[in-house]
Amino acid sequence: MSRFWSAVVHGLTPYVPGEQPRIDNLVKLNTNEHPYGPSPKALQAIRMEVADSLRLYPDPNAERLKGALAARFAVQPQQVFVGNGSDEVLAHIFHALLRHERPLWFPDITYSFYPVYCDLYGIARRQIALADDYSIRADDYLPQGGERAGAIIIANPNAPTGRLLALDDIERIVAGNPEAVVVIDEAYIDFGGESAIGLVNRHPNLLVVQTFSKSRSLAGLRVGYAVGHADLIEGLERLKNSFNSYPLDRMAIAGAVASVEDEPHFRESCRRVIATREQLSTDLAALGFEVLPSAANFVFARHPRHDAGELALALRNRAILVRHFKAPRIDQFLRITVGTDSQCGQLVRVLGELLG
Repeated sequence: MSRFWSAVVHGLTPYVPGEQPRIDNLVKLNTNEHPYGPSPKALQAIRMEVADSLRLYPDPNAERLKGALAARFAVQPQQVFVGNGSDEVLAHIFHALLRHERPLWFPDITYSFYPVYCDLYGIARRQIALADDYSIRADDYLPQGGERAGAIIIANPNAPTGRLLALDDIERIVAGNPEAVVVIDEAYIDFGGESAIGLVNRHPNLLVVQTFSKSRSLAGLRVGYAVGHADLIEGLERLKNSFNSYPLDRMAIAGAVASVEDEPHFRESCRRVIATREQLSTDLAALGFEVLPSAANFVFARHPRHDAGELALALRNRAILVRHFKAPRIDQFLRITVGTDSQCGQLVRVLGELLG
């Protein structure tokens, strides 16, 4: 703590990222990274950018990437915003679009960066309780008499639960709040859900955020994007160009474009993760775990007779990392990233030993 800190810094409780330790022979299932590598075409494109041209600034508007994403989702390039990872994209969205007289609504159990951004940008919030089965109830996000949202953000599939909200329910929320921006954060959508991007041309208040970090296996490249009405995107561009005109470097743009263009690799790598997730869920259930239905590249599970924190520590002592959240309602759950078949098999074997 320093006397030179601003009042804003004094009041912040920063987001805590997943642990990234250096442990030999580590089975790392705590940060939802893709277990398989990126598209070989993306890697080749990145290598091709390592040249004398690195002395030059990248395209500040990343037009090639916007064009590739627009073509994939059947929208116009001016409907696409790109940034340095979806966390930066979300930060700009909170700053530019979500601060209103009425509070921002989002679930009480969700991506823990949302309340951090609210504190950072001075946004009032209302956190809406998930149902007893940890699902999101669409009706809870519709106007309640005179009470209505200033804006809404929902992670779908939700994190850390992995539960999916049906596309029809998302459209009900968007249509039921025509005066509020509704943000759907789809970091994990490619592992089992249908994107809401197909709705953006029908609803000018809808903004959908995705990332290259999960299904594209490019977490180290830091590329995220948002798709929505051109007026929403213009607001984000105005803020971005007042903050950092060059958020994506040359290698990030080249690698991301090549990844978008390699659809077969993308589909097959997602298929492999989904298959392993279903087997992992079955194996954990056989050990007595309650496993929530997941449409993400992780599962959320608890054991009725074993403390989650103790299990996480025992696994760490065996060089297996999973994520444990010390938060109300979910402190007995473990969030387990879907790794390779071998990694998940090792996890299940060690859990079997620990459970006796």
